[in-house]
Amino acid sequence: MTDNKLFKTEIDFCSTCGTILPLPGRDPTVKCYRCKTEVDVAVFNTVEAKSEGLHSEDFSGPVVDRQCSQCGHDGMTYATRQTRSADEGQTIFYSCPQCKFQEIENS
Repeated sequence: MTDNKLFKTEIDFCSTCGTILPLPGRDPTVKCYRCKTEVDVAVFNTVEAKSEGLHSEDFSGPVVDRQCSQCGHDGMTYATRQTRSADEGQTIFYSCPQCKFQEIENS
């Protein structure tokens, strides 16, 4: 394992070149794609992953005239989020109030 730290970084960036590190896998180390510095996966044990996903209350919004592709119910609720870069359209999340099936559409 190489220890050539040039600057202090967040745990998910290489401390040698600053490149974002790949996600840990089954190997005991994570290797930087750019400079090949290896980091022990044990340092990632303190990282907490959080999801910014939608919750059931997000799907209780307005109803749009759209048929559910799962059960055929007419009328789906929708919520919008900006999930991609700012110069791209928003993502629309549709939910069927009858069967709870969810569809995603990028506009």
